[in-house]
Amino acid sequence: MAKYVKREMNDLDGSGVNRAYYQMKVYRNVDFDEFVDRCTRHGAMQRSAVVGVLAHVAHELALTLADGYSVSIDGLGTFATRLGVREDKEQDGFGADEQKRNAASIEVRGVSFRADSSLVSDVNDHCRLEAGGARRLHRSPFTLEERTELARQFLDEHTLMRTGDYAQLTGLSRTMASLELRQLCSAPDSGITSRGRKSSKVYIRG
Repeated sequence: MAKYVKREMNDLDGSGVNRAYYQMKVYRNVDFDEFVDRCTRHGAMQRSAVVGVLAHVAHELALTLADGYSVSIDGLGTFATRLGVREDKEQDGFGADEQKRNAASIEVRGVSFRADSSLVSDVNDHCRLEAGGARRLHRSPFTLEERTELARQFLDEHTLMRTGDYAQLTGLSRTMASLELRQLCSAPDSGITSRGRKSSKVYIRG
């Protein structure tokens, strides 16, 4: 049975009330091999067939996205590319004096996924939840991993994030939020990068 955790969030709308949000408690990650085992546990398909299909789908998905398409798979969701400026280049603008970027400066920085409503409904139909506790705010009630996930979720919904946004999300001071965001941007597996400088610096999914 899955468990949910009730978490307290900082006052983000100036109402003076800290809101609650709910998060699934993830016991652990199911890796590729275990997932294949789960797909074949009822004997409907051979393991080699499942591995072959998944590998072929992943390869064709990459080729199709690279050609400039988004891809929708019924019952799963829609995949699309996210572009950005290479890390060794600065973001350009539209002003007459702005340095213009050519295609060599732009790269695929990520692949976004939007779940099909039928997948969400199917997960919900099979999910039996029980309470897994509550977390209240103190200084920052979240571990670094949790704060990183909050930032990712925020960016999935808002495209970009500023230091103040991260400070409000995590309960950190602006100084600590700025330092931590700098660390996250330097971590290759965080999924977060930045563009701009100083007061105009913002954070995006990378």
